[in-house]
Amino acid sequence: MREMKESGIEWIGEIPSDWEVKKNKYNFTINKRLIGSFWQTTQLLSLTKNGIKTINDGEQTGKVPASLSTYQKVDKDDIVMCLFDLDCSAVFSGISNFNGMISPAYKCLKCNKNIFPQYIDYYFKTVFVDRKYMRYSKNVRYSLAIDEFMRIPILVPSFLEQQLIANFLDEKCDEIDSLTSDIQKQIETLQEYKKSVITEAVTKGLDPNVEMKDSGVEWIGEIPKQWKVNKGKYFLRYLQRPTKESDDVITCFRDGEVTLRSNRRDEGFTISLKEIGYQGIEVGDLVVHGMDGFAGSIGISDSRGKASPVLNVLDTEDNKKYIMYYLRSMAYNGVFIALATGIRVRTCDTSWNKLRELPYPIPTKIEQEQIAYYLDDKCSEIDLLIEEKTKQLETLEQYKKSLIYEYVTGKKEVLSYV
Repeated sequence: MREMKESGIEWIGEIPSDWEVKKNKYNFTINKRLIGSFWQTTQLLSLTKNGIKTINDGEQTGKVPASLSTYQKVDKDDIVMCLFDLDCSAVFSGISNFNGMISPAYKCLKCNKNIFPQYIDYYFKTVFVDRKYMRYSKNVRYSLAIDEFMRIPILVPSFLEQQLIANFLDEKCDEIDSLTSDIQKQIETLQEYKKSVITEAVTKGLDPNVEMKDSGVEWIGEIPKQWKVNKGKYFLRYLQRPTKESDDVITCFRDGEVTLRSNRRDEGFTISLKEIGYQGIEVGDLVVHGMDGFAGSIGISDSRGKASPVLNVLDTEDNKKYIMYYLRSMAYNGVFIALATGIRVRTCDTSWNKLRELPYPIPTKIEQEQIAYYLDDKCSEIDLLIEEKTKQLETLEQYKKSLIYEYVTGKKEVLSYV
C-alpha cells in the first residue's frame, strides 16, 4: 500500500503522497487562435460524446454560417471543452487527434509540459461525466468562465505515471468498448428481429401453408386469401372524449407505451401553458401520435387521463392490438416516411386525415385475436432479452466509469505496467 495524503478536493479525498494538486493555470495554456481566411481549407471538427470527430462537407447539422472564419484553430493533442450548461450538456471535453478548427463556443487548451494529454483526457472524463464542476459555477446556467476554470485544482502525478495510467486505461477501455459494441449489435439484431416478426404476422398471418393473394398494396404485398383490405375510415372511429378535472396528462412514447406522463418521468417535457383542444383518454384506447407515429409512438393506453390534440385517439370493433401492431409495422418499415408529402426533420404527419385513408389488411376477428396474442407473447420474450442486454451495457458503462475514476485519482495503482 503506498502512502496517501488528503487532496483537499472534496469529491476526490485521499491521493498518493507523491501526487501534486495544481490549479489549471499551471497545467494549460489557452489556445485561442481564430482560423481566419484559412477556414475553407481546414478540417472542421466537432466535440461529441465519443470524443472529437471530423465533419465532412454536408455532414454539419443545424444552421451553418456562410463563413467559419471566426472558428478557432485546434492542434493535435489539444483539449477541447464545453464549459456551459454543465447541468445538462451531453458533451463536455475531448482530446483532439486531428489538426483542424472548431466552434468558438468551446474552449481550446494546450497541455503544458507537465501534463500528458491522454491522461488528462481520462481525468476530465471523470470530472465532467459526474458533473463535478457544477459546484464551481456561480450562475444559473451552470457555466464556467475560462478564468474560473483556470483557478480549479486538478491532480498531477509524475509525467511517467500519467503515461502509465493512460496506456493502462487505453487497453482496459478498449476491451470494455469491444464488449459494449458486441452487445449493442446483439440488441440491434433483436430489435430488427422483433420488427420482422411483427410485419410477418400482421401481413402474412400465422399459418405458413395458407393460400395467398396479392393485396394490391405495395408495402403489404401478398396476404392470406380470406383477408380483406379496407381503408381506415371504414372501421376506425376518431374519438374526441371530454376531459375531467381530475385528469393527469398522458403521453404516447416512441417505444409504444401510452401512459400517464408521471409514470415515466416528470422532467424533460415541453409544458403547454394552455390546454386548448385537450381530450380525454380511457384505458384501452388505441392512440397514434400525430407527429411521432412514424417513429413507433403507437399504442394502447393503460391509463385514464388527458392529452394534447396531437394524439389521435381511436376506437374500432376490430382487435385494437392487431391494428396497433400493423401501424407499428408501417412505422418500423419506413412506410409513413415514404408516404409523407412534405419534409420536416424528425417528424412526419400521422394525423387522422392520413390514417383514415390508409389501406389496412383485415383478417377474420379470430385471426386478429390470435395474431395479437402471439405478438404480445413473442414481443415480450424479445423485450426481456433486450432488457437483459441493456442491463449488461449499463453495468459495463458503470464499470468503465469506476475504472477511470479509481486510476486517475490514485485509488488504484498501475502496478503491472511498472
